[in-house]
Amino acid sequence: MSALAPDLDDTAAAPGALRPMREDDLDAVHAIEIRAYEFPWTPGIFRDCLRADYPSWVLLDEGRILGYFLMSVAAGEAHVLNVCVAPEAHGCGHGRRLLRALLRIARGRGAERVFLEVRPSNPGAIALYHSEGFNEIGRRPRYYPARGGREDALVMAIELLGEA
Repeated sequence: MSALAPDLDDTAAAPGALRPMREDDLDAVHAIEIRAYEFPWTPGIFRDCLRADYPSWVLLDEGRILGYFLMSVAAGEAHVLNVCVAPEAHGCGHGRRLLRALLRIARGRGAERVFLEVRPSNPGAIALYHSEGFNEIGRRPRYYPARGGREDALVMAIELLGEA
């Protein structure tokens, strides 16, 4: 992974350092996941993504994981699986840092476009994605589990044209 994104593989303790996620990160990653989401991923889902060699990175601050992302890349397309920042670290630009790193890695792995789903009830994420160039291209009815039923997903995409 670092060969495709050498500027990202910074294991120093500096704020905002990014490095590939490892299995020994999963307890900390899952702890963030369960604080951030009402319907969190299980540790097994994260483990399966790592074992499938999906690009998965963590954002560090003084050696502590603040956030992470996972995506799949195949046939010239990337799909954002999860982008998350610890709730206590929201509003500091960490989500943008993770998203920009994800896009650089996707481009480095040959993706020409990136897709994601987002809950309509998450206006902060939607605003971030729009501000980074994503456009809404569709809707998946009843995609997400929700209290009292299901919630649609907005489908968004960005074309990765030329160099970043």
